[in-house]
Amino acid sequence: MAYSAGFSPHPKISYAGASPTGVSSEAEYLEIGLAEVREPDAVRSVLDAALPPGLDIVEVVEAAPPALADRIEASHWRVVLPQVPVEAAADAASAFLGAESAPVEKVTKDGRRTVDARPPVVLLRVSDAEEPDIEGRCAILDLVVRHVTPTVRPDDVLTALRQLGALSTPVTPLVTRLAQGLIGAVPPADDEPIRLADPLRDVAAPAASR
Repeated sequence: MAYSAGFSPHPKISYAGASPTGVSSEAEYLEIGLAEVREPDAVRSVLDAALPPGLDIVEVVEAAPPALADRIEASHWRVVLPQVPVEAAADAASAFLGAESAPVEKVTKDGRRTVDARPPVVLLRVSDAEEPDIEGRCAILDLVVRHVTPTVRPDDVLTALRQLGALSTPVTPLVTRLAQGLIGAVPPADDEPIRLADPLRDVAAPAASR
């Protein structure tokens, strides 16, 4: 790994939209500066061997413009809500989507502040779990949320659903990031699969269609 120059060198590594503590993820990206040219697959093997089981380096490619931050516009999150009927989740989602704003309070490194959770949410779907919990109730939310500053994350959207739609979540929701990438020109219709442009491959197509 390459390091910066100066009195206090730092490793040249940057993360794109790191996921919050306590959630799962299948789509994390980072850029690493190397001190010498290496084959990407060799870098992948060395990194993967150094990580604990379950934290896997899926692919390494040589960086090229645009920068990683410019390749990632939004995240696709899946939120599993044990013991929540799908009807209750759907009602809360309708109230959220119908609202012009959804102010929620969150704690940031600069202290407490209020953010609007509504504008960054590009898509919100509610479905039944394929394998419901023991009480036969388990709603699933699929969210596509733009990366904005300050960050709006799934827990902020859940807070808004509780405030606007009286959603009750008796069991801690299970949150997983499924993808990061560019949204494209138009969000998918309700019956279409959710797909963000792969930031390592098809960045140009969505950008050109805007």
